Amino acid sequence: MKLDVSNLRYLSSDEWRLLSTVEHLSKHGEIHDTPKIAKASRIKSTSWIEDYLPKLCQLKLLNYSHDPRGYKLSYGGLDYLALHAHEKSNLVYGVGNVIGKGKESDIIAVSDKEGKQMVLKLHRLGRISFRDVKQKRNYVRRGQYAQSWMHLSCLAAQKEFIFMEKLREVGFPVPIPHARNRHSVLMEMIDGYPLRQLVELAEPAELYAELMELIMRLAQHGLIHGDFNEFNIMIVEQKIVSDKGKGKEDQEEIKLVPIVIDFPQMVSMLHSDAQYYFERDVECIRKYFNKRYGFTSDDPGPFFKDAKNSMGRDGARLLDVEAFASGFSRKEARELEEYIKRIETDANGADSMQESDGDEGTELEENEGLEEEKRHDIRAGISSAETEQQPVQQ
Repeated sequence: MKLDVSNLRYLSSDEWRLLSTVEHLSKHGEIHDTPKIAKASRIKSTSWIEDYLPKLCQLKLLNYSHDPRGYKLSYGGLDYLALHAHEKSNLVYGVGNVIGKGKESDIIAVSDKEGKQMVLKLHRLGRISFRDVKQKRNYVRRGQYAQSWMHLSCLAAQKEFIFMEKLREVGFPVPIPHARNRHSVLMEMIDGYPLRQLVELAEPAELYAELMELIMRLAQHGLIHGDFNEFNIMIVEQKIVSDKGKGKEDQEEIKLVPIVIDFPQMVSMLHSDAQYYFERDVECIRKYFNKRYGFTSDDPGPFFKDAKNSMGRDGARLLDVEAFASGFSRKEARELEEYIKRIETDANGADSMQESDGDEGTELEENEGLEEEKRHDIRAGISSAETEQQPVQQ
C-alpha cells in the first residue's frame, strides 16, 4: 500500500486511542468486535466509537471483516502509529516521497523540524506471497496470517536497528540508526547510489577487495550479512585531494566508498547454515563483478574456514552475542529466519505470485508488475530525495 499521511494530523485523541487499542488486542487475536474494542479502549461514549471505527476503515487504517464480524489493524494503521510515535518524539516533521521500494520494505524520505533529511524504512513482510500460501499458514505465529506479518515486520525492524547500532559502534560503514518504532527504522540518508547503478569501474580490483574485506570483518565480529549483493551496497563518492608539494597543483581524486544496508537477514557465524550464507555472499560479489565489470580475482578466497578462525581475533567484539543480549532474543531470530527461508524457497520454486487473502489486498497489487531490479531496490537514501515534504503536523 502507498503511505498517505494527509489524514494523520486530523485524527482525534480518541481515534488514536482506538487505533492503539486494536493494535494491542491484535496480540491476542486478529479480529475484534465493537463492544470488545470499546471496553478495552475505556472511551466513555460508545456511540462515538461506532462512528470512529468505520471512519478508520475508510482511511484504510483498519479493515472490517464480515466473517467473523469485527475489525483488524491494517498496515496503514501500523504506519500511522509508527509515524505518530516518531512525530511525538520530535524526530519526524515532514514526510516526502518513496525513494526506494524493496521486496518487503518501503524507503521514504522524511525530515525533522530543522529540515534535516533522513530515511524512514517501513518493513512490510508478507507483501510477496505465492499460490500455495494457504497451505503454508501453519508456520505463522498463532495461526493469525495477516497480523503475523506485522509481528514479523516489527521483528525485522528491531533486528535491523540493533545490528546497525552494534556495527556503527565498531566502525562499520552503515547508515546511522536514529530510532525504531514498531516496523519502522529511522536512519541517516546516504548521499549515494546502489552498486547496481555503477555501470563502469576504472579499477574494479580495488572495490572488489574492499567488499571482500568487509565480509571478512563481519566474520571477525561473528556476523554474516546474508544478502550481500549489488542492491544492498550503496556507493558514496568521496573527494580526496592529494598535496603535490610547493609550486604544483593539488590533484583531486574520487574514491568510491561502500556503505552496507539491509540487515534483517544477518546471521551469526555460529549459525547451523553459516557456511552456506558466507559462501553465498562471497559468490554473489564474485559473480557480479565478473558479469558487470569483466573482473575475476586471482584470489579464490575468502574461505569460510579462515573466516571462522578469525572470530574474535585482535579483541574484536562478537556482535552476534551482543545483539542477542540487547533485546533481540534467539527465539525471535528463529521466527524471522524461518520466514526468510520460506520466502527464499518460494522465490526459487514458484513461477508466479498472487495477492494474499485476508489483510491488505493492495499490499501486493501495486508491486506485482515491478521488475526484479525495482523490487530489490532497497536504497538507504539518494540525493534526489530532496523533494517537497508534507508535514505531519500543522
